Amino acid sequence: MSVFIALAALAVLMLAAYRGYSVILFAPLAALGAVLLTDPSAVAPAFTGVFMEKMVGFIKLYFPVFLLGAVFGKLIELSGFSRAIVAAAIGLLGTRQAILVIVLVCALLTYGGVSLFVVVFAVYPFAAEMFRQSDIPKRLIPATIALGAFSFTMDALPGTPQIQNIIPTTFFGTNAWAAPWLGLIGSLFVLAVGMFYLQRQRHKAFKTGEGYGTELRNEPETPDDLPLPNPWLAVAPLVLVGVSNLLFTRWIPEFYGKTHSLQLAGMATPVQSEVAKLTGIWSVQAALLLGILLVLVCGYRAIRSKLAEGTKTAVGGALLASMNTASEYGFGAVIASLPGFLVLADALKSIPNPLVNEAITVTLLAGITGSASGGMSIALAAMSTTFIEAAQAAQIPLEVLHRVAAMASGGMDTLPHNGAVITLLAVTGLTHREAYKDIFGITLIKTLAVFVVIATFYATGIV
Repeated sequence: MSVFIALAALAVLMLAAYRGYSVILFAPLAALGAVLLTDPSAVAPAFTGVFMEKMVGFIKLYFPVFLLGAVFGKLIELSGFSRAIVAAAIGLLGTRQAILVIVLVCALLTYGGVSLFVVVFAVYPFAAEMFRQSDIPKRLIPATIALGAFSFTMDALPGTPQIQNIIPTTFFGTNAWAAPWLGLIGSLFVLAVGMFYLQRQRHKAFKTGEGYGTELRNEPETPDDLPLPNPWLAVAPLVLVGVSNLLFTRWIPEFYGKTHSLQLAGMATPVQSEVAKLTGIWSVQAALLLGILLVLVCGYRAIRSKLAEGTKTAVGGALLASMNTASEYGFGAVIASLPGFLVLADALKSIPNPLVNEAITVTLLAGITGSASGGMSIALAAMSTTFIEAAQAAQIPLEVLHRVAAMASGGMDTLPHNGAVITLLAVTGLTHREAYKDIFGITLIKTLAVFVVIATFYATGIV
């Protein structure tokens, strides 16, 4: 019964998200409904002590990233930089390669360390322009961005700095380059099959005469008569964000050390910061600030008349996106604390093969919590010792455990209630009904890739 309650809460939230209801409202309702059926006296403490605690903690850490990412994306749009890059890309590659261009741009940014949420804000103006000019249905934009940003460069490609590839290092004593050949094979599988799927969907839409679409929301606001800047100048802010993010990731720990104590004159006690846990966030914020400044300097003439209204729009979008995702984070924390969740996690231990066990456990818990990093953290915290012992008994390198766990976390996490999915749809102005089917197609491909990697390891022994 406890398992049914946890799964029922998940089903309610997914249904609400799919039907277009606000996740900010339904995430606490679904979570607390499950608590009510489990222990009615725990509803109020669970809301304040678990849901709100996790929600506020998420906003505290990540709202600046959402805000700066939204402003950066809006300025890229208003300055005409997005249209200049799209025009250059179409001139060079033609309209037939629009989907591939967007996938590769997303992949480069995420592999450069830019947050997935920032990529959504930054790339959407380019994607909207390119899909409109190529007459590709707008409803395919979310799946295209998901393929480039939420899949192989998030957790499969060796060396990616995304958190999903870093978490396993603390449990298995590995590094971000673990199992490089398996990671490359998994990445190529996801990219190839994902591109085949998206091109097939585009071709089906073309045959039925479906164009970019009408009655659109959140469309880029670049004036049609705006003089386009040089494409090399237009791409410079994106390059600056990626490169400076990498540099700040190295410089910040060198400057502050492992911990930092802030003591100002008006403080009764100092504020202690664990720099290692904040480096990724601080580096992205600093990189986005530099990118925003560069766009303002180079494109101010085009931006100035719409700067006030544009930044208001960006702030509104950032608030909605961050609150949606934070609500999902709170929901996942409440569900993970229920007895039904623990029963389900314990039941997964009975799967005999260690790699298959790990893959199913991680991707299932990521799906339930709606978070790749959250689901993987829960799974590895509870079962990493079991995974390690079983792998050592079967002579499986821990690097393979790392790669399987990382890739599995990015499988079924992108169910309808996932925070990144909700953010992606909100930014693009689309609904679950319009665009989620193709996001789910990418989700299935990504999930299948984990088992392709496992089969490859057992067939060849390659790591």
